[in-house]
Amino acid sequence: MASQDWFDKDFYAVLGVSKDVSEAELKKTYRKLARQYHPDSNPGDAAAEARFKEISEAYSVLSDPSERAEYDQVRAMGSGARFTSGGAGGFEDVFGGMFGAGGGPRTRTSYSAGGFEDLLGGMFGSGGFGNPTGGYRGYGGPVRGGDITATTTLDFATAIQGDTVTLQLPGGRSTKVKIPAGVANGQKIKVRGKGQPSPDGGEAGDLVLTVTVRPHPVFERDGQHLRLDVPVTFAEAALGATIEVPTFDGDPVRLRVAPGTPSGRVLRVKGRGVKTAKGTGDLLATVQVAVPSHLSAEAKSRLEEFAASLPDENPRADLLEKARR
Repeated sequence: MASQDWFDKDFYAVLGVSKDVSEAELKKTYRKLARQYHPDSNPGDAAAEARFKEISEAYSVLSDPSERAEYDQVRAMGSGARFTSGGAGGFEDVFGGMFGAGGGPRTRTSYSAGGFEDLLGGMFGSGGFGNPTGGYRGYGGPVRGGDITATTTLDFATAIQGDTVTLQLPGGRSTKVKIPAGVANGQKIKVRGKGQPSPDGGEAGDLVLTVTVRPHPVFERDGQHLRLDVPVTFAEAALGATIEVPTFDGDPVRLRVAPGTPSGRVLRVKGRGVKTAKGTGDLLATVQVAVPSHLSAEAKSRLEEFAASLPDENPRADLLEKARR
């Protein structure tokens, strides 16, 4: 959903990425910056909070392929793109043939939120076609009220389980918005009819709410799955063990660690991930073998005896061989 301030905001610069950044690199960069500037990590720091909001806004646009494409078009227009009636990169290319080769309208069209008026913002005055309120007027019809954009920050648990939040809107109004279970970070929720009222009895605009989700200290979301790292001792990994693993929505579960389990192996718990209208994901527990940082003299001696009893093998031999190719 285009915004007129896209002309002035360089979201690529905000995140410090190039314009051809991949989806994976964009997500990685956002997570790093979000952790750095999150309000929970910078209590009372207004500058960090403002930076966090700026980062979240940039990622919410660039992570959506359709919005990113629209943003790139808007930025190109703002940097001096020429409007012609049919040449490459011209007016007709950008707006998909809304006008004929002579510049006149092909059909009589009423533009609603998210269309022509959203994309141009305030280029031709302060509002819509002859409408100073920013609404949208069809041919001969009443003015549609303008949309309102807002943001809200949710706890991880609230985002997973869903809730109802109360928002304060311009003009002293407040409204309740139902947050669906499983809402994702950066997701937009559109509430029809909760935007600006029409000045002449027409349809009210919409409220477009962008959700920011605070990170969880243990769990991380991966689509409909939940991930966590599970430390195990060297003995548990080598000999095998049954361990307890926390779940997000209930009591811990007991998982079997097979003998000889390496770091990085994923243990799956079916149906204990994120529940949404599309289905339920799994809990994915990644094994991390914990190495003791301090050993007693006796433990060190026994470990040396154990190492000496093992076959003379180099676990990196295959790695070194591949590196030489």
